[in-house]
Amino acid sequence: MKRHCLTLDLKDDASLIAKYVEYHENVWPEVLDSIRDSGIMEMEIYSIENRLFMIIEVNEEFSFEKKSEMDAKNHRVQDWEVLMWNYQKALPFAKPGEKWLPMHKIFNFSA
Repeated sequence: MKRHCLTLDLKDDASLIAKYVEYHENVWPEVLDSIRDSGIMEMEIYSIENRLFMIIEVNEEFSFEKKSEMDAKNHRVQDWEVLMWNYQKALPFAKPGEKWLPMHKIFNFSA
């Protein structure tokens, strides 16, 4: 499996951040199905203040392009994405429409 790390900001408002966390305690089943069907085997999201960090472990069939195509055809996923934009804030260097941006590994330690 391959690992990808991504980041995104939330709007800097404690009540909005709390609501975003609440939504992620009960992610819609169709969204979870879409994640699984795209080839994502594991997903974790961490937060500090309004900064998010996501780690995904994917199978060999996964690609971000394929995931985007699948999501574009799934009305329920699109509804989720529109809803989440109420809480999310693109990073300052993101291109229009970009949300989660990939991070680059700069250090690795293995004992």
